[in-house]
Amino acid sequence: MTIKYNKNMISYEPFWKTVKKRGETTYTLIYRHGISSATIDRMKKGKGISTAKIDDFCRILNCNVQDILEYRERSPEQK
Repeated sequence: MTIKYNKNMISYEPFWKTVKKRGETTYTLIYRHGISSATIDRMKKGKGISTAKIDDFCRILNCNVQDILEYRERSPEQK
């Protein structure tokens, strides 16, 4: 899945890799695990999600926080 990055410092790129690696899809996250489609949409758009959702993803995907998101320092022209 290709995601366009905006000027946010938090990237969910590791999340999409982890989802694929674990054999899950957005469909299974929504319908099997009860994650709202709005949360998935927020992540696709690079918007913030709650720490409770990050905890849910870590539990569902049996992973660590760094497998969900990463910090990307803004370049000088983005500040």
